[in-house]
Amino acid sequence: MNRRELVAALAERTGSEKKATDAFLAAFTDVVTETVAKGDPVAISGFAKFARVERAARMGRNPATGEAIQIKASKKARITPLKAFKDAVLAGK
Repeated sequence: MNRRELVAALAERTGSEKKATDAFLAAFTDVVTETVAKGDPVAISGFAKFARVERAARMGRNPATGEAIQIKASKKARITPLKAFKDAVLAGK
């Protein structure tokens, strides 16, 4: 499902116009992105948790040569599905 299909499905389910639904979806993604970028997690009960994760510097291995290399510290985005979402998906609902 792409964004256009998602907007159409949400508009149909809520009985609102596609334009308003698209504006809401854009605002939602902006708020979640800005909040997570600041370092604060966003958890939507029964759906998912969005968070920024700090990864420390560490030693690794070059898979081609086996040589030890230093991997620098980094930041990653993590999206964790919550229990209700996983249960619904795995049950095929």
